[in-house]
Amino acid sequence: MDCFNINILLVFSARMFGVRHVVVSLLFLATVVSYATRVSMSVTILAMTKENNYGYQVFDWNKTIQDTILSSFFWGYIVLQIPAGIFAGRFGGKMLILVSMIVTGLINLIVPISAEKGDWMAVCGCRIAMGLFQGILYPSLHGLLGQWAPITERSRMGTFVYSGSQLGTVIEMMLAGVLSDSKFGWPSVYYVAGISCILWSVLWIIFGASNPAESKWISKEERKYIESNAGSSNVNENKKLPVPWKSILTSLPFWSILLSHCGQSLGFWTLLTEMPSYMDKVLGVNIKSTGFLSALPYVAMYILSFVFSWIAEYLVNNNVTSLSTTRKIFNTIAFWGPAASLLALCYIPAGYLTLAVVMLTITVGLNGAHYVGFLISHIDLSPNFASTLMGITNGCGNIFSIMAPLSVSVVVSDEKSAADWRKVFFISIAFYFLSNLFFILFMSGNVQDWNEPQSKNTIEEGEKKSKKEKTGEHKF
Repeated sequence: MDCFNINILLVFSARMFGVRHVVVSLLFLATVVSYATRVSMSVTILAMTKENNYGYQVFDWNKTIQDTILSSFFWGYIVLQIPAGIFAGRFGGKMLILVSMIVTGLINLIVPISAEKGDWMAVCGCRIAMGLFQGILYPSLHGLLGQWAPITERSRMGTFVYSGSQLGTVIEMMLAGVLSDSKFGWPSVYYVAGISCILWSVLWIIFGASNPAESKWISKEERKYIESNAGSSNVNENKKLPVPWKSILTSLPFWSILLSHCGQSLGFWTLLTEMPSYMDKVLGVNIKSTGFLSALPYVAMYILSFVFSWIAEYLVNNNVTSLSTTRKIFNTIAFWGPAASLLALCYIPAGYLTLAVVMLTITVGLNGAHYVGFLISHIDLSPNFASTLMGITNGCGNIFSIMAPLSVSVVVSDEKSAADWRKVFFISIAFYFLSNLFFILFMSGNVQDWNEPQSKNTIEEGEKKSKKEKTGEHKF
């Protein structure tokens, strides 16, 4: 009886807290640190181009050069998305994410000397290389979540990991400014970022693992719990499954995720990059002048993402709604909610600061529901190929991220014309609406048949068996 009680206690402990939570916490920190390094240049470039009191080098970079430096990250970011997804799916995500973080750290450490010795072209080279290796991150994260996150905890874990992007952005916006204005100067921003990446890498080497089967810290009870709730019979098994490309590319549920990722990228990055200019030029509200107002929408998104994830898990785990229905509900909140808010924001008269900030906060805040909408749905369709699916959709999505500011330069001829800006926002609204409509119609919460493709040997054995049955060669 005592042994029985001990076993129950071990199983209960494994469900409440275990190695999977340590791994997921490290993945969260990886997202925080990587996004902080990603946005650091946006703040630090201002300090690098103005005089300071501490003798740090000042660079004569005009607006064109600054924009080139800021955009260069995305030139490299797109390249390795799909290859990283395939590699993570075949060999696991542990080493891939480790390489991403170590290289990101080392690049940040050499940015100051690169800028001093090679000027803006060397800085662009560093940013391209950092984008290249950070392109490995999201496919690796998705592959690791597919292995470590049980279905009953998937929404919460996925939201926790990916919400690190918002927290990292907010932290870096505040920290980079403080460090740049201190006696340590703008180089300290990159040194802190680089050291943070290296420290994270040390922790990952100790505690990280591609799946529960490879972890030296996990208990038998926790491993059994994860594997029995993984949603795939092959998950955690070290098998190099062939990628079922034809099945993936002809899957309507996959296309619903792909289109949602593209719609989200265009809409969100339009808000992130262009809304401050719209509010300044058209509404007469310089939101960047107030740090709190600038960060408020993204703080709201960070907080609401956890609220949405808790509600989503409650609905699924208590059988209130199916997994598929839950994903569709929250994707609708994340897409059609901001679309409606953005439409209202387009018609706010000039000078209404409070109303404009409220609508912008609602628009961005509701977007936090996408973490339990399309973004985690790759794992629902295929735990085995989640990293490959994320590589495809994130790669395509980032093309639309780059298109967001380009659409403004094409459509807006007069920056002070509300009518011109509405055309830009109508494009985002249309993408939000149509991509979510496709998601509602075709998304599935079920693991797809192609998640566990037959190997060549299995197919050959099946064909031989079929021939024997036809010729009567089998024995009874």
